[in-house]
Amino acid sequence: MIDRPDLFLRHLFDRAVEVADPMRSLREFLPEKPKGRVIVVGAGKASARMAEAVEAAWGPCEGLVITRYGYARPCHGIEIVEAAHPVPDQAGLDATARMLSLVEGAAEGDFVLALISGGASALLVQPLAGVSLAEKQAVNQALLASGAPIDRMNTVRKHLSRVKGGQLAAAAWPADLLALIISDVPGDDPAFIGSGPTVGDPSTPDDALAVIDLWNVEVPASVRKALSHGSGVVQPGDPRLAGVSNVIYAAPRQSLEAAAALAVQAGCEVRLLGDALEGEARVVAEAQAKEAFALQAGMKPGDPQILLLSGGELTVTRRGDGIGGPNAEFCLSLAIALDGAEGIHALACDTDGVDGAAEVAGAVIGPDTLKTAAECKVDPQLALERNDAHSFFAALDAHVVTGPTLTNVNDFRAILIEPPRGG
Repeated sequence: MIDRPDLFLRHLFDRAVEVADPMRSLREFLPEKPKGRVIVVGAGKASARMAEAVEAAWGPCEGLVITRYGYARPCHGIEIVEAAHPVPDQAGLDATARMLSLVEGAAEGDFVLALISGGASALLVQPLAGVSLAEKQAVNQALLASGAPIDRMNTVRKHLSRVKGGQLAAAAWPADLLALIISDVPGDDPAFIGSGPTVGDPSTPDDALAVIDLWNVEVPASVRKALSHGSGVVQPGDPRLAGVSNVIYAAPRQSLEAAAALAVQAGCEVRLLGDALEGEARVVAEAQAKEAFALQAGMKPGDPQILLLSGGELTVTRRGDGIGGPNAEFCLSLAIALDGAEGIHALACDTDGVDGAAEVAGAVIGPDTLKTAAECKVDPQLALERNDAHSFFAALDAHVVTGPTLTNVNDFRAILIEPPRGG
């Protein structure tokens, strides 16, 4: 038996983050540094670390990368700009304009390296004509509260942008462009990672409007008007993308498999539920609680512990006024569903270290979670109704706090199931 399940689960999460660190994983995907002009651009929570890894291999480079506040890394040639995430700000707007100017100056024979990771959707900011930054911010906030899946959110973001949906790559034409990408989306489709700034997209402005209507996203009238006039999203067969290569070099499955290998070494039987789970965090938690109960019911004393691992990106439909995120809400809903069941422990965290908009990665629960909540005089059901999972776990001192992890391969969820005790 594992003496400290909470520490064990945290160890597995740390391993999942470690294998996705660009300083460990990016170099083997870099070609030899081209002889001519090289321009490095990028955006995302991992992009500064990726730039650091590029310069470790290639030496100082010309370029500009935009990352989240607090996620900068030291580079010798590539300029690192910090901006806001998940709601864009003026710093992101100004840096994106400079990035576009930089790649638009690329010529035939030049080489552009784009470093893209999750978070790029908010950090690359250049609104469609007729849409202001304030209006773009309002749309982003409404999308985040809507419960829409990330790929549907990004459809809207692409068509309200002059840099997403292949437009960054088109701006770099006729230079060759290689995009190295860390996936944080279910299914690892590069078109939806950071809203696909280097990937053509067949969707239309009407598709974006359909998402807005289906998910009841409140948007300013100017947004509908701008979309009715079209967008600059680049179709997949556009000749400006002929010299573009998009390579996903790190993805959630690699991190889950690394954690699984550690768990097997510790004597666990591992069940991988998939790296692309989607859905409402509270609903997925209830389903996984039922699965945990069913598995535990079939275990005998002395059987190996079972570990359920899953990744993907869950969502939260905002119903209340609390502070929460999908991983913390998953843990809260799971704790309620488990109702203090003996021998079941769990952790859910975002590998970028930020769950929702809070500066915590997620939370950890165990059989004593609800008992501790009662002692702390916090109501788990009320917290769930208010989408206030972060406040709940702060009261219990059950948050997982990592600080900037400098990578992002989406959510990590682990449920450890112990067999019944003998005697």
